[in-house]
Amino acid sequence: MSHVHPHDHHHDHAHGRAPQLTRRSFLQRSSSVTLASAITVTSAGALLNSAEAWALDVKALKPQTMTTLIQLARDIYPHDRFADRFYAIAVKGHDEKAGKDAAHKALIEGGVAALDKAAGAKGYLGLGWEDERVKLLRKIETTPFFQTIRGGLVVSLYNQPDVWSVLGYEGESYSKGGYIERGFNDIDWL
Repeated sequence: MSHVHPHDHHHDHAHGRAPQLTRRSFLQRSSSVTLASAITVTSAGALLNSAEAWALDVKALKPQTMTTLIQLARDIYPHDRFADRFYAIAVKGHDEKAGKDAAHKALIEGGVAALDKAAGAKGYLGLGWEDERVKLLRKIETTPFFQTIRGGLVVSLYNQPDVWSVLGYEGESYSKGGYIERGFNDIDWL
């Protein structure tokens, strides 16, 4: 599949470079590569991502629910440079809260079940194209389920020091004398 926007095609050949394929554009072009195929569920109910060498214990929610939450988190706040583990860490709190709060567990499990039903026979994870998933999310963005997931991600995803290093953010600066003396203009992701 070599679909490239005409502008991109012209720009890349004008400079003698092959078009760059980011993770995101690859996912948009290929329905065969999905998070669901990268994660397996162990007999103990943990999620295992052998490609990135991480595992996540799931205690209160269904493993399939957690896998869906990871994909949902990536679809809400997509970053090509973020490994899936950052999204897994970001949604783990929902499993912990579900273990203590039956209403939260019902909200999450019910929200994922409704999302899967709206997605069709293969469920949300079965939608191999990002555009299809985002279109579906736009239809549920005012629901308590979606608002809960999105609201929690603002803190749980972006408050990870390992994420800061991927973005080029050096952390809080007050205790180190502020940014003026520490290269405030050296970030390259804006």
